[in-house]
Amino acid sequence: MTSIWLDLMGSGVQERFYDAGGVRTRVLEAGEGPVLLLLHGTGGHAETYCRNLGPLAEHFRVVAPDLIGHGFTDRPDVEYSLDTFAGHIVDLLDALGAETAILSGESLGAMVSAWVGITHPERVERAVLNTGILARPDAPGQAQLDDLEQRTLAMAETGVTLESVRHRMNWLVSSPDRMTDEMIGVRHRVYTQPGMLDSVATIMSSVIGMIRGSRPGTDYYAPGTMARLEVPTLVLWTVDNPGQSTELAREAAKDLPNGRFEVLEDCAHWPQFEQPDAFNAMHLDFLVAAASH
Repeated sequence: MTSIWLDLMGSGVQERFYDAGGVRTRVLEAGEGPVLLLLHGTGGHAETYCRNLGPLAEHFRVVAPDLIGHGFTDRPDVEYSLDTFAGHIVDLLDALGAETAILSGESLGAMVSAWVGITHPERVERAVLNTGILARPDAPGQAQLDDLEQRTLAMAETGVTLESVRHRMNWLVSSPDRMTDEMIGVRHRVYTQPGMLDSVATIMSSVIGMIRGSRPGTDYYAPGTMARLEVPTLVLWTVDNPGQSTELAREAAKDLPNGRFEVLEDCAHWPQFEQPDAFNAMHLDFLVAAASH
C-alpha cells in the first residue's frame, strides 16, 4: 500500500507560500542544508515528487514548487517562455534566501533547469535533467508530444473528469496501472480550479511551440544550446521516454562541457514516480559527494 501521505510521513514536509517576484508561489519543502529545487513538468505540480522529497530531504533543503502558471501558484497573464519560467525560479531562490541551488527538473522542469543554468550560472551549483533536454525531437518524438497536447486540449471539450485526467496522465508512465487513483485525484483537484484549464492549455501550446521552433523569439532548442550549460549536469533518462528518445538525449548530452548520462529501466516520462528508489539513489550519488566539498 502506498499514498502521498505515507510517502511524506516523518519527512517534516510543509506546504508554504513564497512571494517570488510578486508571484505567490506554493511549495512543498523539507530538510536542511544545500537547497535542492525539484521542478515538475508541463501541467504538473509539486506532488510529482512525493516519493522523492523524504529521502532527498535527509541530505538537502528540498523545495518542490508549483511553477508559475501551475498548481496553486499564481497564473499571471504573461508569455510562458523558458525565460519566464527561469525568471520565476531565480525570484524564488531570492525569496528562499538562497544564493545558489541545485536544480533537478522533469520534462519542462528539466528544460527550465537547463535554461537557468545557461542564463544564470552563478545561481546553479549542479543540474539534473530528467526526461527533458534542450534538443528538438525527431518525427516520432514530435508525434508523441502532439498526442500529449491533444490529450490536454481534449479536456476543454469533454470537461475535466477523472477519466479525461487519467487519459492525459497515462502518457507519463510505462504502464497505466502505475498511475494511482490518488494522483489522478490530486491532478483533478488542480485542474478544476476556475480558469486553470485555460492556463494549462496555453502553457502546453507554448511549450510545444518552443520545442517545434514555431514560435517567435529565442530558439531555446537550437543546435549547440546544450554546450552553453557549463555547470556539472546529470542527464537522467529512461528507456521508454516519449517525446525525446534515449538516443536523441544521449547525443545531445555529448555537447555538455561537464555532463554525465544515465538511463533508468522500466519507466517512461516519470521515473521519479515509477522508479523512486533508483531515481533517488542516482541523485544522491551525483549530488551528496559534491555537496560535502
